Amino acid sequence: MATRLLTPRMIPSIVSSERNLWAQISFRPTAIAFHKNIIVGRPLYSASRRSGESIIWLPRRCQWIKRRNNGSPRNFGWRPLAAVLFLAIVRLGRRGYLFAMSKSDWRTNISWAAGLAALVCLAGAPRAAAQKVPVIEKTLSNGMRLLMVERRDEPSVSGGWVAHVGSANERTGITGTTHLFEHMMFKGTPTLGTKDYQKDLRIIAEQEQVREEMRAEEAKMRAAYRRGEIDDLQKPENKTARWRELEKRYHELVKEQREVLVKNEFDRVYTAGGGSGMNAFTSQDMTAYFITVPANKLELWMWMESERLLRPVFREFYAEREVVYEERRMRTESTPLGKFEETFMSLIWEAHPYHWPVIGWASDVASISKAQADEFYATYYGPQNITAILVGDFESDKALALAEKYFGRIPRGTKTPPDLITIEPKQPAEKRMHAEADTNPQVDIVWHSVPFGHRDGYALQVLAQVLNGRTGRLYKGLVLQRQVATSAQAAQHSMKWAGLFNVSGEARDGRTPLEVEQAIYEEIERLKQEAVPEAELQKVKNNFAASEYRKLTSNMAILFQLIFADGMGDWREINEAGPKYQAVTAAEVRRVAEKYLTRETRTVAVYTRKAGAAEDPDLAALAPEQKAAAAKMLAAIGQEKDAAKLTKRLEDLDAQAGKVDEKNRPFYELMKKKLAARLAELAQTVKP
Repeated sequence: MATRLLTPRMIPSIVSSERNLWAQISFRPTAIAFHKNIIVGRPLYSASRRSGESIIWLPRRCQWIKRRNNGSPRNFGWRPLAAVLFLAIVRLGRRGYLFAMSKSDWRTNISWAAGLAALVCLAGAPRAAAQKVPVIEKTLSNGMRLLMVERRDEPSVSGGWVAHVGSANERTGITGTTHLFEHMMFKGTPTLGTKDYQKDLRIIAEQEQVREEMRAEEAKMRAAYRRGEIDDLQKPENKTARWRELEKRYHELVKEQREVLVKNEFDRVYTAGGGSGMNAFTSQDMTAYFITVPANKLELWMWMESERLLRPVFREFYAEREVVYEERRMRTESTPLGKFEETFMSLIWEAHPYHWPVIGWASDVASISKAQADEFYATYYGPQNITAILVGDFESDKALALAEKYFGRIPRGTKTPPDLITIEPKQPAEKRMHAEADTNPQVDIVWHSVPFGHRDGYALQVLAQVLNGRTGRLYKGLVLQRQVATSAQAAQHSMKWAGLFNVSGEARDGRTPLEVEQAIYEEIERLKQEAVPEAELQKVKNNFAASEYRKLTSNMAILFQLIFADGMGDWREINEAGPKYQAVTAAEVRRVAEKYLTRETRTVAVYTRKAGAAEDPDLAALAPEQKAAAAKMLAAIGQEKDAAKLTKRLEDLDAQAGKVDEKNRPFYELMKKKLAARLAELAQTVKP
């Protein structure tokens, strides 16, 4: 096989001799597409969908790539010089290079090609970060905003919408309502989810009457609790006789309602239409719903999503509330650090509503009424508080017309969502929490920092990455050099209303969390005293640029970026953040370290092993640096209730069996063992 390295000056002769192959030459940002017997570049976001073509995306400034079977001025061995040659295609200033090779050879070396394409992206990373997502923004007649990104690389559309409401918008007494809506929005409409809508409505009304009487009994029980007459409101023996009588009637109504319900019809309609990946999430600042549908099913998406916003039916409300209560118990109360982490967050936030958990306090979750939920929905789910987002294969003019047809019929909300006005007061002194838990000794340090979009946020993100990762200062300093920790990490968390800077580490056997804490402070002090060397800083910036590129590799990836940025306050941040990261200087990193990472503004949690608690024997065979990750993964496996997801994870592990080295073999075998055990446990709980 022969290859040759071509410069732009050589292109005209190639074009003149191969007019049938190359119709145009352009040094615009490009992708690569298979076409006929060669590989040609195509402009980013406008690759054609002709039969036989497949797309591999490259970022801005990556140049045209072509491999040819004919001879070359000089022969090169493909693999030995592959990295050098691929780096050469990155455009530098006005110069460019063209690397030529045959389509058949490309397929032969596809694994090499994929890896080398990544090298190209990294080499051109600073320029790649400047790639703009071409967002079209429109506002519908009712105030709903619509963001659209046309991408023709595959015949599908990733669609979603974000409601600008999160747990921070709740109040005491109804914490967890936002997350509960994440569940309720899948319950259907008058035409989805029921065989008899009128009977369904009647039963829902009767259920609410019964629950209202039950709430009156619960008020009596809370009074008894305050007097010390009962010790736990949730214990069956502490319920009043009238409450138990009402509960029996409620369950009769639930049974009657199930006769007219069509379970999971919302999901089934989408699945029948080729939809995939339907899901939702709730955070402190937003709630989002998303799915991918075939391009020819865009109108189905418009109808389905507008229907559940226009005419939602919150059927099985109290049953779903119990599901959330159980989810909270599994996630928070049944994990080694769950309860302590909630306490820690409440210690960090004194005044701001970030101090309660997204899933809500247990007593609130157990008491939220449908009437309260209806009021919350009317306040925060009006179209003027929602942004719909489309990314994929569609024409924006036609999509806008469909959006107006379907989403535009939703009446503008009559209530204006109140602004969140509480500002966390400046912390005057260090706060500390010490806890004994069934976990490895560790320390968690959090400083108050800045919210999303703050001008210091970019330098803080860079600072976090200087510390973070296998090549970061924490791993080198704490794990490799001082050997006081098995792992250490840092992160800047910019939320909508405020922010946190977090550093944590797990102690090595024989060392203490306090030693890890002191070592962390020493690394931070270095950042305050010495400027980060330019090479180290540039490496971090390159990683940011590569990350920015990866976020643009699929419809769903772009959708997530737009959901997050718009939910935080401004979708334009996805286009503006990259250059701002690249502009961060060593002096700025040093300045934000001095300004924000102070003793007075930090809150520290120190976790030591509970007296008498032995290390999990399943983790004993693992390397020290693997134990923390394994513990988290095992906890997640233990909480997972979806057998299909567990089966998929097990299949993925089986597929990797031949690639696992001896060092990682114990970790691999442990994950397989626990996945199989959890599947067996779930199988036993299935009723015949």
